[in-house]
This record gives sequence, C-alpha cells and structure tokens, in this order.
Amino acid sequence: MGNRHDGRQPTTLRPFKIERDVPGAAPGRVIVQAGRTTILCTASVEENVPPWLVGKGKGWVTAEYNMLPGSTSPRKRRERGTKIDGRSSEIQRLIGRSLRAVMDLSALGERMITVDCDVLEADGGTRTASITGGFIALVEALRSIEELQTTDVQPLTDTVAAVSVGIVEGVPLLDLDYYEDVRADVDMNVVMTGRSQFVEVQGSGEEATFSAEELSSLIALSQQGIAELGRQQVEILGAAWPLASVPT
Repeated sequence: MGNRHDGRQPTTLRPFKIERDVPGAAPGRVIVQAGRTTILCTASVEENVPPWLVGKGKGWVTAEYNMLPGSTSPRKRRERGTKIDGRSSEIQRLIGRSLRAVMDLSALGERMITVDCDVLEADGGTRTASITGGFIALVEALRSIEELQTTDVQPLTDTVAAVSVGIVEGVPLLDLDYYEDVRADVDMNVVMTGRSQFVEVQGSGEEATFSAEELSSLIALSQQGIAELGRQQVEILGAAWPLASVPT
C-alpha cells in the first residue's frame, strides 16, 4: 500500500481541527474534527461530587459519550434515559479514565467536571478524537473556576491525547478512518500524556494475529501521531496553555 484511499501517506494524520468557543452554556465548548469525524465536546462544572467522595476533599472528572442519530448512515437509534449500549459505555469510561489520568483531583476541590462528547459525524476514531478534544474542553472549564485562578494550585498534571493505528493489507497506518478501520487486520487505540507516558493501549487482531515487531511499529507510529496532536493542542490553546513545564 502506497498512498491511502484518501491520498495520505501511512504516517500522516487526517486533517485535524479544534474550534473553541462554540455556542453553548457550558464553560468548556469545542468542536473537534479529524477528517470527517466531527465531535462536540463540552465540559460542565458542578459544585458537588458523587456521594462516595463527599467530605474527602477531592473532586471528580467524568465523561459521557453519545453518537447522535444523524452521525451515521443508516440512522443510529437515539439512546434514551439510562439505556446506553455497551460500546458507548465502554468509550465514555475510556474518556473519563484518560482525563483523570492527568488531573490532581485533590487540587480540584469538591467539585465535578463532566465532559460530554456528542458525535455529529462518525468516520472512524471517534473515541480518540473525543479524548484529544475533550482535553481542550476540560482546560476551558478549569479556567472558568475563579478560585483556581487566584491560587498557585494547578489541577492539571499533564496533557493527554489519543490516536488510532492499525495494520491494513500488511501496512501499519496512522489515524484510521472508517474505510480503513473495517478492513484492518489489527486495530489499536493509544492514549498518551504530553510527557510520553501511556495511559491506555487497546489493541486486537481481527481474524489475525500480530508479532512483537508489528506491535512495536504501531506503538512508534502512535507516539509520532500523538506528539503531533499535542503540538496542535498547544497551538489551539495559545495563551490559555496551562502547563509550561510540559514539553511542546
């Protein structure tokens, strides 16, 4: 495989964009686009915590994920009430874990931040784009908490981003879209911090196996992609970048 079906090289990310300050009531509001995949990420702040954290002097960061009915063709049935399909539940737990991995919850105080990721268009990589864009929404929400702006306490300990990689027709590829994802022999999602620490690696073969060498090549490819996404996060936030100590 040389050029991919969309003209990219195997090591090239899809065009990536995050739009800040989109309409809405939540203090953190962004639209993230990775190719055609488009997700609205919002972050809301509540001055309370879940019951198991009351009185413990620490906060909580959680996430909810949803694919809107018009995000796919054919139409996806709307999830109602507490009826959430297994895939959505697994993805929102991953997003929450990824964001909590770079938070000092004690420094947050007894408040909760919920990051909502609503998929407007799905073309592969929705969970990884939700993490990368959700981090920007989280930063914006933290900036809205006046108490945190008047102290030296910084709840963020690092930055976080994520990307998909896979093997299609024997070739390791970065940032798979849907066309490639459904054809992949090996599919992997990697979450890393700005200091190059792994948060999570999810990988599996689809009627296939993969070697240690292939695993190493996919990890290296994901590190390259996440480093580029991290640089774009820095550029997108500009003066709002929260951590001067994190490599840029």
